[in-house]
Amino acid sequence: MHSFFLRRWFVPAVIFLVLEACPVEAHAQGTSQTETVATAASLPDAPGAQQTQTPVSKSQQDEAAEELKREEKQRILGVVPNFNTVNSGDAAALTPKQKLHLFWKSSTDPFVFVAAAADAGISQAEDDFPGYGQGAEGYFKRFGASYADTFDGNLWGNAILPIVLHEDPRYFRKGTGPVMGRILYAAKTNVWSRRDNGTWGPNYANIAGNFIAGGISNLYYPSSDRGPGLTVQRALTVTAEGALGSLLVEFWPDVSHKLFKKKN
Repeated sequence: MHSFFLRRWFVPAVIFLVLEACPVEAHAQGTSQTETVATAASLPDAPGAQQTQTPVSKSQQDEAAEELKREEKQRILGVVPNFNTVNSGDAAALTPKQKLHLFWKSSTDPFVFVAAAADAGISQAEDDFPGYGQGAEGYFKRFGASYADTFDGNLWGNAILPIVLHEDPRYFRKGTGPVMGRILYAAKTNVWSRRDNGTWGPNYANIAGNFIAGGISNLYYPSSDRGPGLTVQRALTVTAEGALGSLLVEFWPDVSHKLFKKKN
């Protein structure tokens, strides 16, 4: 998702929702309300260089397919897609085909286009990327750039590189433990991810994907908004915003429980 839209709506929303979730988590320890996801308080060590991808059997493929079907029904507030979140620590590894399917599903959901349209409107109202101009032409250029940022980031960070590097592009929700521990876990997953063989290590796919997408954006941004410095800035900004997105995903079930409890 484009950084301008995130700064104005998404980031404040994440902070608010995490603060809302904290009281719930503080009183939920030791009960059955919270999902049991991760059994360790910290992430495992990175796999050694000699480790390779664990072959995926037919039964594992079926299990992964069933998990994907459940994930594709997950939405925050019934609108925002949450397809890349796993609520089970022992989920089967995805095949390359399933990773591509998840990328396509996440990149073509109607909400992605709505978010890009809103981002383009805000960007045009504040005259971001002035090289695009104003009017309908300027708006659609901004819309195309916003969607291209999302698509490219997903393609490289959630599909191509995870397939090549045998990394799992999904977020494995912790779900239990002290609030601060869960916050640190969520932030850390943007640079430390699960492998297809069940071990954990550096999240090369996410980091490299952000830089590759930032480099590709130089092809369609105005000349005044191109260059190595801006590419690095965009990549680091998207990586930081990814940590905030992980916070939202980690604590949303807690927030949702609290909201529905109040409603009832």
